[in-house]
Amino acid sequence: MRALVVRLSSIGDVVHTLPALAALRRHGYEAGWLVEPPALPLLAENPFVDQVVVSPRVRHFRGREALAAARALRGRRYDVALDFQGLWKSAAWARVAGARRVVGFERHWRREPASVLLVRERVMPPPAVPHVIDKNLALLAPLGIDAVGLREFPLPMSSEAVSRVDRGLAELGAPEFAILNAGGGWPSKLWPPERFGEVAKGLRASGLTSLVTWGPGEEALADRVVAASEKAAVRSFPTTLLDFVELARRARLVIAADTGPLHLACAVSTPVVALFGPTDPARNGPFAAGDVVVRREPPCAPCYRRGCRRHVGVMDEIGSEEVLAAAGRRLALAREHDSSAV
Repeated sequence: MRALVVRLSSIGDVVHTLPALAALRRHGYEAGWLVEPPALPLLAENPFVDQVVVSPRVRHFRGREALAAARALRGRRYDVALDFQGLWKSAAWARVAGARRVVGFERHWRREPASVLLVRERVMPPPAVPHVIDKNLALLAPLGIDAVGLREFPLPMSSEAVSRVDRGLAELGAPEFAILNAGGGWPSKLWPPERFGEVAKGLRASGLTSLVTWGPGEEALADRVVAASEKAAVRSFPTTLLDFVELARRARLVIAADTGPLHLACAVSTPVVALFGPTDPARNGPFAAGDVVVRREPPCAPCYRRGCRRHVGVMDEIGSEEVLAAAGRRLALAREHDSSAV
């Protein structure tokens, strides 16, 4: 049996769909994945994926590329296409793939509710599954797969990424470090870089160097964190997505908002302090028992609109001392776990 996963973006959403991929493979399915370019590194060379097809992004849509993607999907002859995204474009791609069955969420659970018209089999997740990972796993129910609660994140192993990260850390001279990630896609979900700098000063007292990670176009943001840290933080070397995965595996702690780097850190079981505002940590946040969420809840919460005026500035209300205290608690729990495992 062959199943197509349609989860086009974003990085965090792709990470949250990986347990569904693992469940499909555990139940004997060959799995393909349709994805947009930014998240491709998480799936290319992934041992759990038999076919990866790149979907052109709407902003850069080219008919020739779309036709090639459609032909590649149809040539695989999928038995079922699973629309995890709940958009018109994802539902349309699920239909274009030519699978006999097209499974997706019911109207209420879709970001674009009317797109349910393109779905043949509709799933209503049970109310007892608030986290989006379990919502995604619930979509497998029509296939006879009950995997709610699974936290398995198949990721490709890259020896090149391992070498780059080992070399970069050796050059920085930072054997014990925390990752501070100030960037992300939604400005309204981000914490001020100067506060990250203040946290770095506090972590220095615990013997940790703060490594400030950054993505394309975020160099200046990372530099603001470093400048505010009074040399307690250093800007990280450039990292690909797989480099970041390897970097997170080595970190003692990751502090980040509701962004892709946070979710990657959770996927590799790194201790985290997660900073939340408009979005709901019960839905999107960390799931390890010891991880800590620091949140300021705006009146519109939970809110997933990027341009909502009611939650602008809510992240500024989180103080650096509160985050530093949360970091101390999480580090203490990690030390207790490490000592009990010896």
